[in-house]
Amino acid sequence: MKTSNLAVLIAGLGLGATAFAGGTHAGGHDAAIGQPGSAAKVNRTVTVEMTDDMRYSPATITVRQGETIRFVAKNLGKVKHELVIGTEAELKAHYEQMKKFPDMEHEDPQTASVAPGKSGEVIWQFTKAGKVNFACLQPGHYDAGMKGYVDVAKKR
Repeated sequence: MKTSNLAVLIAGLGLGATAFAGGTHAGGHDAAIGQPGSAAKVNRTVTVEMTDDMRYSPATITVRQGETIRFVAKNLGKVKHELVIGTEAELKAHYEQMKKFPDMEHEDPQTASVAPGKSGEVIWQFTKAGKVNFACLQPGHYDAGMKGYVDVAKKR
């Protein structure tokens, strides 16, 4: 494929040039899900286990609006898994990209891509009350049900 055709393909998919130049994907997020948190301001740590039966444990997490959470994503399986925070629409769109480009790596602050037997982390501040989704976007994992959500309770 010629470079100009590749650029058109990238633009058509909504990917930045860095998606291919460095083999990585770094993107924005909807402010409704919060913002990257600071390690110095972590209120608590939540460990989320990821397994090859395409499940998270726990799959539902409750936090308070304003809390900064350190998610420790532990991959107990034999294949790569991810914990990606986003809106349902963002996760679905990103998943479609991942199916087309399964070797894409992530540099997003709301993403932990974790090799088998390893751990990764995401530090996230939940700024608005409501439901915030997370999922594994490795091809086949999302469709198999590897999803969960954070219930963000309104600040009292």
